[in-house]
Amino acid sequence: MTTETQLARFHSMALDGGATLSPVDVAYETYGELNAAGTNAILILHAFTGDAHAAGIDKDTGSEGWWDNMIGPGKGFDTDKYFVICSNVLSGCRGTSGPGSINPATGCPYAMSFPPITIPDMVRLQKMLTGHLGIERLLAVSGGSMGAMQALQWAVAYPDAVASAIPIAGTSRHSPQQIAFNEVGRQAIMADPDWNEGNYYGRRPPARGLSVARMVGHITYMSDQSMREKFGRRLRDQNQFEVESYLRYRGSQFVDRFDANSYLYITKAMDYFDLSQDRHSLSSAFEHVKSRFLVISFTSDWLYPSYQSLEVVRALRGRNCDVAYCELPSNYGHDAFLVNVDEQSELVRGFLASTFRGI
Repeated sequence: MTTETQLARFHSMALDGGATLSPVDVAYETYGELNAAGTNAILILHAFTGDAHAAGIDKDTGSEGWWDNMIGPGKGFDTDKYFVICSNVLSGCRGTSGPGSINPATGCPYAMSFPPITIPDMVRLQKMLTGHLGIERLLAVSGGSMGAMQALQWAVAYPDAVASAIPIAGTSRHSPQQIAFNEVGRQAIMADPDWNEGNYYGRRPPARGLSVARMVGHITYMSDQSMREKFGRRLRDQNQFEVESYLRYRGSQFVDRFDANSYLYITKAMDYFDLSQDRHSLSSAFEHVKSRFLVISFTSDWLYPSYQSLEVVRALRGRNCDVAYCELPSNYGHDAFLVNVDEQSELVRGFLASTFRGI
């Protein structure tokens, strides 16, 4: 399946912080066909460093989509049956408006003058996109990690526009530990002399800081067991462990595809996200939801541990919502939602089929 990223432009968009962006671009890809009734659309929501290229082979780069093992003919999100959409989030750096975009008022990149954004802002832009595509109600919204936050926000913000939600390895709000890891990454970037208060476009980017931020982040995506199995204490040479070499490779690879300022903006949006904020409880956040839910977590995920998914499940059940929960066994840590797809696919396939029959 060959894919191509498309671009939609909107005249303006109001943000939670009070600013208005004008214009606003959003990069997206689609897979499968929308049925005549417009009832088979699924929105896939990417994790922190993902993008719109979720499946298939990019026609220009030849790269495989980040969730290609889950999206496609006969897969968990079966494109023979469903119309699947994935867009790059607001403040991203893969086609959607962000700090690296040109500010029409100055003719220069926004850099740190780009207004602060929130998870609800990201979802608001996605809602604009689905409207642009002629979709009034989504069969499902689904994503892992930050994608799970967006899925929950969709169900809360647009109850009439979402038939079901599948948050995977996620949370309704970050714990202090999760915020702490993000802050280490941000400080690594801002401590790099090349960051230059965010004004590095057209110059040397803060590659060293961004690389360290990615290295720290990548450690949290794995588990102790997966690292022992993958690396042990093996030496690559006399002066370097294999795990050190791997992390350095991951860091340098990340610098080539991600913008440091986007890292700052997106991690802040994740840290400030809290469904229970300005409400009496998490349960009250789900007062008006109409979606069915399938919540999935993984046993070895210590970045987004299962207790956070269970908090969501208990709050939904407190509202008598239709919710199924499954904790899947895995040794892969947080990355399990990208790697352990067999059982995950079976759960998703059955859940979507029963949701579609009920429409």
